[in-house]
Amino acid sequence: MTTLSFELPDGSTRTVQVKHLLNAGYAGREKEEVQAHIAELAELGVPGPTTTPALYPVSPYLAQQVSEVRVQHARTSGEAEWALAITDDGVLLTVACDHTDRELEVHGVAWSKNASPDVLGRKAWRLDDVRGHLDQITLKGWVGEGETPDTLIQDSSLEALLTPDYWLDVLTERGLNEPGTVLISGTVAMTSGVNQFARSWKVEMTDPVTGSTVDAQYMVEQMAEPIG
Repeated sequence: MTTLSFELPDGSTRTVQVKHLLNAGYAGREKEEVQAHIAELAELGVPGPTTTPALYPVSPYLAQQVSEVRVQHARTSGEAEWALAITDDGVLLTVACDHTDRELEVHGVAWSKNASPDVLGRKAWRLDDVRGHLDQITLKGWVGEGETPDTLIQDSSLEALLTPDYWLDVLTERGLNEPGTVLISGTVAMTSGVNQFARSWKVEMTDPVTGSTVDAQYMVEQMAEPIG
């Protein structure tokens, strides 16, 4: 079972043994944002969802805090998102990057979500501490061809996405609002003309009230060609 460890602003740590991992999709509050994301994926050959928002169960071991993601080909990319991690001591909010196999996504979104890890930040905030100003928190993603991602590809705020409390209600309805559940929020539109199939990714949330940030960054490494 995967165990995640998060550092809180007071310097303490909380751990989560991941029992359930879920990826939300098409989860924008504004229909225009949702349609923009559907259009982005349609350009890659991905069929639109039958309902929005969507929710995809993912193998729990794919919740990772890593600096490298291994892939089988060049058409994979991340997505800037927030993540909820339910602990024995309350709900934490952190940042995540849902790395997705775009070739496999054409055949099934749920399949593609299980092809690469969800990379989560190593720092987190208590949801109760930021709930009152969630919409002010920014969510950004960068890509690059070197070790340091230097091109902004996503630039939004949590105001664009359905709230953590919305998804906590969904989890309650499904009997999953319990310690060990991790939920990834769904993403925001990417900047047109920026190559998402990059070698490095970084996602970051910034809280303008406290000035604190949480981030996750990793390199994408392509594996050797298979034999056989």
